[in-house]
Amino acid sequence: MGLWTIRRAEHRDADALSRCIDSAYAHYAGRIVDLPPVSADCADEIAKYQVWVAETEDGIVGGLVLIPEDGFMRLANVAVHPDTKGAGLGREFMMLAEAEALTSGYRELRLTTHSDMPENVGLYEHLGWELTARQGNKVAMKKAI
Repeated sequence: MGLWTIRRAEHRDADALSRCIDSAYAHYAGRIVDLPPVSADCADEIAKYQVWVAETEDGIVGGLVLIPEDGFMRLANVAVHPDTKGAGLGREFMMLAEAEALTSGYRELRLTTHSDMPENVGLYEHLGWELTARQGNKVAMKKAI
């Protein structure tokens, strides 16, 4: 484990998680004009889905959103604050996503990312994800677990 604690998100975390997600995606905002509002529904997601936060003494530094779907677990969002980038939190979130999917009875994870985030596609491929479709600005990927 890193310098953070990962725990299930609580309603009181919604604003801090939203700010963290906005910070994590800020470097994309200048180059991706059609980037969806990735932090818009944190409170709703915490109430409905499996949402995890990574917390340090300074506050929330990362978040993971998992949504159970018919036959697979969707990795809806994984975000790491830029100040924590490169410390291994993203990889720890990905391992948590796999473990939670298996615990919930799923053998497959899926995600959708933006075509203007090729570094993310490369990272996911490095972690064993398979590209399944490209449509417009969306890149669909899956991973058997």
